[in-house]
Amino acid sequence: MSLPWLEPYPIEFPAAESALPNPNGLLAAGGGLSTEWLLCAYRQGIFPWYESGQPILWWSPDPRLILLPEQLKISKSLKKLLKKHSYTITFDKYFPEVMSQCAAARKGSPGTWITEDMQAAYIELHKIGFAHSIEVHSGPDLVGGLYGVALGKVFFGESMFSKETNTSKLALVYLVRQLHQWNFELIDCQITTEHLVSLGATEISRVQFRAKLQKLIDDRGHVGIWQLDPNLMFTDHETKFIGH
Repeated sequence: MSLPWLEPYPIEFPAAESALPNPNGLLAAGGGLSTEWLLCAYRQGIFPWYESGQPILWWSPDPRLILLPEQLKISKSLKKLLKKHSYTITFDKYFPEVMSQCAAARKGSPGTWITEDMQAAYIELHKIGFAHSIEVHSGPDLVGGLYGVALGKVFFGESMFSKETNTSKLALVYLVRQLHQWNFELIDCQITTEHLVSLGATEISRVQFRAKLQKLIDDRGHVGIWQLDPNLMFTDHETKFIGH
């Protein structure tokens, strides 16, 4: 079966159901990484993922890994870390740096996919208020974080990094806490990993995922620069923190 090739225009994708079963979810190649292309893709549950030297590859895997905010699982060690208040958490302060750190974290691994073109594309998406970063600081140092795309009541997680134990998980906890306050209903985790499943993520079918998107991304949501509500910081007396 040949893979559909997308020209720069028109900006449109084949039906997600036509994606290949192997490799799971590969839908098309080509197109572009403009904000128009990216927003068109995410609205349909499609995302770019390719290595340096390859054409842009678009994916819509089946099944799809998702995390519901209320199902986040927080380990005892992470709860202890939250209570220590050892780190400062910020939103959307250092988006390019977070992307760069996520890319650097994978340089030693085969298949580095956060290329310079990808970084430039998501920085543009950040500038217009759709891509966001969560940063974890130890003093002046950026030691953990994640980034992704928000549409309506859905956050599409892209990548995370840690320079100290559990700092990427710390970023996720505060993201989930803020999203819960804003009535977000779904976090897309894309592809199943043991790490994400341990945090409470579960698989649903592509059909179910796309049906949820149709209901949840019509809302304009929270477009623009994000700020963490200081009232959402974990307190010493708090016993429940969104997750188990």
